[in-house]
Amino acid sequence: MIASGHPVVKINIADPYHIGQEFFRWEVATAVAGAVIGINPFDQPDVEQAKVLAREFASDFEKSGQRSKDQPNNPAVDPLMDPLMDWSGTESPPLVDKELQKFFAGIGRTDYFALLAFLEMNENHRGELQRIRGLVQEQCRVATCLGFGPRFQHSTGQVYKGGPNSGHFLQVTTDAGHDLPVPGKSYTFGQLQGFQAAADLQVLKERERRTLRIHLTGDVEDGLVRLRAAVQRVLGADNATTGGRA
Repeated sequence: MIASGHPVVKINIADPYHIGQEFFRWEVATAVAGAVIGINPFDQPDVEQAKVLAREFASDFEKSGQRSKDQPNNPAVDPLMDPLMDWSGTESPPLVDKELQKFFAGIGRTDYFALLAFLEMNENHRGELQRIRGLVQEQCRVATCLGFGPRFQHSTGQVYKGGPNSGHFLQVTTDAGHDLPVPGKSYTFGQLQGFQAAADLQVLKERERRTLRIHLTGDVEDGLVRLRAAVQRVLGADNATTGGRA
């Protein structure tokens, strides 16, 4: 970074036990920066709205016993939702390529691309998603990021929904594999994750963010490989490298 001309501040810590003082330093710095730019850095209203919606979806499910409002492919339920593309075949259906092409065509030079993966967070999944990031970064020349849901809500969720409207969000979901019931509830942890994904997508749409959701059925790793191939094809990156970017 220094060699590239970026301003860099070095802080030397005399003892590893002094790391606590750095936490304190940057907590104060966050509060001061928030005051200077006129925001409350300790509030996340848009993330909270997604949590409220997820609870509503879960409550509706308990009352009706059916998935309803969390199904984004049902325009009668919520026209703000993008189509939910169930992708279970071995070939990329024309709709996937068409939607991906439209999605990536809208990315401008000052925008960024975010992968929102409501999948099991393991090295294989992360590796394929990082390769997709690499393709988008190299072909679109924009910043990219990756977050596993719903955990990214507590780090980048607020800026996605409440920050500058320059993000393009590709949400990837799947059916739960080994699922367990939530104690005292009529839904499972996998269904709860589905409620959270649908709520997050709805709030993004309500904030007029550019979004696309793809739902992978069957083998998730195989689905991610096919998704990467589709992104590579749509971006015209057949000969591009596909390494991940930090």
